Amino acid sequence: MDLRKLKTLIDLVQNSGISELEISEGEEKIRIAKHFTAAPATAMVSMPVTSTAPAAVAPAPTPAAEAAPAQPEGHVMKAPMVGTFYRAGAPDAAPFVEIGQTVKEGDTLCVIEAMKLMNEIEADVSGVIKAIQVENGQAVEFGQPMFVIG
Repeated sequence: MDLRKLKTLIDLVQNSGISELEISEGEEKIRIAKHFTAAPATAMVSMPVTSTAPAAVAPAPTPAAEAAPAQPEGHVMKAPMVGTFYRAGAPDAAPFVEIGQTVKEGDTLCVIEAMKLMNEIEADVSGVIKAIQVENGQAVEFGQPMFVIG
């Protein structure tokens, strides 16, 4: 869908008394909902390839967000898939790795649950765990940094 048309639809929702608008055009489906919590109307675009992306521009980051904490140097181990990150194989089990622990290539670092399957994620390099950048139980995206191995 054309971005100008999308902007026009967003303006229509913002300036009218309606709180939600949903339009289907071919295989594209657009839903624009007005939220009354001092936030502008938002728009989500759903494509046939099951991806959902925000159509509105995100607000500018605050100065505090711009000063990112220094990331430890080393190899960044990224999520190989989308799913839920778990540090241990079971809720009552000890985590696979801790910060400061030495790992060898092939050692299990975590589990990512995807579509009810538990996938063990192994280290792709040997070294020391410098940082764990994901919280237990947090959803991860493909390519999201999970560990720094130095």
